[in-house]
Amino acid sequence: MNVSLNWLKDYIDIDQTPQKTSEILTDIGLEVEGEEEIESIKGGLEGIVVGHVKECDQHPNADKLSLTKVNVGREEDLQIVCGAPNVAIGQKVLVATIGTTLYSSEGEAWKIKKGKIRGETSEGMICAEDELGLGNDHNGIIVLPEEVEVGTLAKDYYKIENDILFEIGLTPNRSDATCHLGVAKDLAAALKINYGGDGRVRVPSVDDFKVHNNSLPIEVVIENTEACPRYAGVSIKGVTIKESPDWLKNKLNAIGVRPISNIVDITNFILHELGQPLHAFDLDKISGQKVIVKTLPKDSKFASLDEVERKLSNEDLMICDGDSKGMCIGGVFGGISSGVKDETKNIFLESAHFNAQWIRRTSTRHNLRTDAAKVFEKGSDPNISVYALKRAAMMIVELAGGEIASEIVDIYPNPIKEKHIEVSYKYLNTLIGVEIPKTKVKEILAALEMEIVSENDEHFTVAVPTNKADVTRPADIVEEVLRIYGLNEVPIPSKINSSIALSQSPDPQSIKNTIADLLSSNGFHEIQGLSLTENRYFKDILPIDDSELVYINNTSNIHLDVMRPTMLFSGLESVLRNQNRQNADLKIYEFGKSYRKKKEGGFNETKHLTLFMTGERFGESWLNTQKTQVGYYTLKSFVANILTRLGLSGYQESAIHTDILNFGLKYHRGPQNLVNFGKINSKILKKMDIKNAVFYAEFNWDAILKALKKHKTDFEALNKFPTVRRDLALVIDNSVKFADIVAIARKAGKKLLRDINLFDVYDDENKLGKGKKSYAVSYIFEDTTKTLKDKDVEKIMNNLIREYEGKLGAIIRR
Repeated sequence: MNVSLNWLKDYIDIDQTPQKTSEILTDIGLEVEGEEEIESIKGGLEGIVVGHVKECDQHPNADKLSLTKVNVGREEDLQIVCGAPNVAIGQKVLVATIGTTLYSSEGEAWKIKKGKIRGETSEGMICAEDELGLGNDHNGIIVLPEEVEVGTLAKDYYKIENDILFEIGLTPNRSDATCHLGVAKDLAAALKINYGGDGRVRVPSVDDFKVHNNSLPIEVVIENTEACPRYAGVSIKGVTIKESPDWLKNKLNAIGVRPISNIVDITNFILHELGQPLHAFDLDKISGQKVIVKTLPKDSKFASLDEVERKLSNEDLMICDGDSKGMCIGGVFGGISSGVKDETKNIFLESAHFNAQWIRRTSTRHNLRTDAAKVFEKGSDPNISVYALKRAAMMIVELAGGEIASEIVDIYPNPIKEKHIEVSYKYLNTLIGVEIPKTKVKEILAALEMEIVSENDEHFTVAVPTNKADVTRPADIVEEVLRIYGLNEVPIPSKINSSIALSQSPDPQSIKNTIADLLSSNGFHEIQGLSLTENRYFKDILPIDDSELVYINNTSNIHLDVMRPTMLFSGLESVLRNQNRQNADLKIYEFGKSYRKKKEGGFNETKHLTLFMTGERFGESWLNTQKTQVGYYTLKSFVANILTRLGLSGYQESAIHTDILNFGLKYHRGPQNLVNFGKINSKILKKMDIKNAVFYAEFNWDAILKALKKHKTDFEALNKFPTVRRDLALVIDNSVKFADIVAIARKAGKKLLRDINLFDVYDDENKLGKGKKSYAVSYIFEDTTKTLKDKDVEKIMNNLIREYEGKLGAIIRR
């Protein structure tokens, strides 16, 4: 929310610097996230002075130019060539002297220089309105009253004041601070309690409001009092739609609101002054001179102000005319047919209080995050509706003419009263952590306009103003007191209390960090994708039953409308983004969750670790002259390293072919899947516009953590006896997997076989025969109790050969 310092000064006296004011606002819970100096006129009229035209002759070399002599208060007069048709002797004018910077209507800067125009020297420029940013008129130069003193600075003559804009990060609960007057009241309280201020707030008076006649009465009917507890309005006759005066435009421009016309600008001004949204209708477009506040049937069509035809929900509150035709989405957005236009002469001005939940749902449903909706959904003050209406009506009569042509209609069947909340002084001091004197508590509450309606030595009862919708319980009263008292006034305790906590074993965060360190040290980069994704992925690329998808109503980014059922696309989006930026060699990983609906109701929320590899295995280097692409076995080695680092073993492996993977493996313990990995389906990559092959691993991190709970780490001393190595060259069918060779070896070698490794693969159909391959396998044996003898090892090897020949049909190459 943008707040103007000059605007605040209309209501309270502020003798603090802007920087100190910013600190005070932050201390009272209105955190200032940014501070900017605003120039009401670009350049601030620096270098512009009042001059007196002493001579004005025809330019000798141009028919439409004049050669003037201008006194600007210096020893010598300035010779200036002027092209304005209205320049004349004796005028008081505004002169841009040499070195002055002026700005075009587009904001481009240009500097006044001494030069020659058609052969005559010109030492400045006599200015028109548009050249100084004072208006749009370029028909002639500005002529000032004769009594203005020569040499007067233009910024002093026009009383140019720069402003300070505070950007406040308003929290959702601060319904009382959605406007300048609300911020001013908070600031006044803090200045009074902590900085010696008087605490007075100058609230604009509406005592002069009067009804001129009752020629345009409007009937109002509220059919849904839950959604609209209060509705007020008044008719104004004979208005003239025109540009707003400069002071009003400057107020709105300062906070980033674009001026449109006097009527619209006044409603915006009241919104940002009082926090009460208003809406002006063209009264002549209201059928039957009747306003009905109601809902319309589902899928009713409504043309909104942005020229979009919208389908309504039966829970969208509508402001309708006498024919039940929608004129406005209540509290959210106006209609295209009933709004104020240049030709509008009579208006009906609405000031209502709408239910915050109804407005919030409608606003998000139609993705209409208007300023009015933001105020209503925080909880507007129901008891300023008529005051704001009178204030706006008086301004309209003043700035747009016309007369108030009806009594104020105010439908308020169930008035909302102040809440009474009882608080004990002991509770207040305990919650804050310091004892605040009772007199101080009373001073703070009085400064916040929170009346103490009853009290005794131990308790007090506060009447909470209706503009503080968030203050509903004793803790909220304590927060209000603490905001003004000052969090910085609460001393930091010198005593630290601690308690023994039972941590989960194994610690999930510690395990996660261990694997993250392992991957990062091996050249992987961690990514963190959004849990939200696009449903098109699961319709066009990787079809998933719609009943499994978890949809959300995301009004900020409509296309991100589903919780990710797989983490695949988070990584592929990162791969694509890097590929499009000439970074095709990637090793990335992500810890995250996937989300799916259960058929029986409820949701599955599963933790994962995913790895993605693509491009070259090693970076470009003079040490690496041969370019090697990452592949299936590159990924497999990292998967194995992760499981080894976690100490997990004894898992089975099975070949898989899925919608995601062209080919791959899964490691599992019975039905419990630990990890799937392999090469991503080329069809998926093509649809994602990814050019290179991508290898992908997905760990079920919940299953990993579950397996680790049962895992025990055993200590084993280093073996002091030497190992023995034997090699075998096996000619086998292509269908035989290395895992089959390992399984037979483990069974035959039992306790003596420490390691088995495939160190060479040979494939030559001419020498080995069709469908054959040759594996060179090494076996490492050891005995922890003695030195192995050759006969012991040969016995095992002979047994292995018989098993390989019998079960795998292997031929031993000797």
